[in-house]
Amino acid sequence: MAHAKNFISARPHAAPAKASKASRKIPRKRRVYTRAEITGIFERLAAREPDPKTELHYSSPFTLLVAVVLSAQATDIGVNKATRVLFRIADTPEKMLELGEAGVIDCIKTIGLFRNKAKNVIALSQKLLAEHGGCVPQDRAALEALPGVGRKTANVVLNTAFGAPTIAVDTHIFRLANRLRLAPGKTPLEVEQELLRIVPEPYLRNAHHWLILHGRYVCKARRPECWRCSIADLCKSLDKDTTPPRAAIAKTASNGIRVAGPTESSAD
Repeated sequence: MAHAKNFISARPHAAPAKASKASRKIPRKRRVYTRAEITGIFERLAAREPDPKTELHYSSPFTLLVAVVLSAQATDIGVNKATRVLFRIADTPEKMLELGEAGVIDCIKTIGLFRNKAKNVIALSQKLLAEHGGCVPQDRAALEALPGVGRKTANVVLNTAFGAPTIAVDTHIFRLANRLRLAPGKTPLEVEQELLRIVPEPYLRNAHHWLILHGRYVCKARRPECWRCSIADLCKSLDKDTTPPRAAIAKTASNGIRVAGPTESSAD
């Protein structure tokens, strides 16, 4: 698709040799993974979840856009609870305007920043009708021009609704990329650009979902569950600890399940 092609072509290139010191690009960090290891990581993530999906509930590009806008500083569970009511009443820009800002607030008041989010939902609905015929644009610049839509939201919509090979870096992916030293970066944009460079083409379309799910359910923020990680033997995190906690050993033993020890590959 055109939008996906344009996005990929925007990958950064090395600065000219004679560029001034101020404009010179920072050299890429030396990668700690081989291409084969990176491919292996995504092969295993894909094997565990062949058809990954966003956990936000939606039925169209518009409802996906609204759900992602509402998800800022909120959980998917909380957003889904609010949109279950909202989308039953208003699932198009026209219906959203009929509902009005006060009506949107009433539906989403259980999630954080609901007043500002309601204002953005109404404003983006107006803009979609005025400039895009009520349709969600398949263009990054047009998406980011909508109220409440930034780069991450645009990436989610382009990827999930339109199949573009984009990577939306949320807190899970940012943490995971740095913890595993897979795509280290100081900002979400740096991490995104590095992931776009290293993820093998066959896995690029779903990489965003696999990394989010892995960070959310396995490589957790407070205590990563390395002992049950499918990529533990490939992982080069400095904090890796594959020793299963006592509670996990007791639980799996009671269920007749064998827990891999620290010297065993969890992928076997």
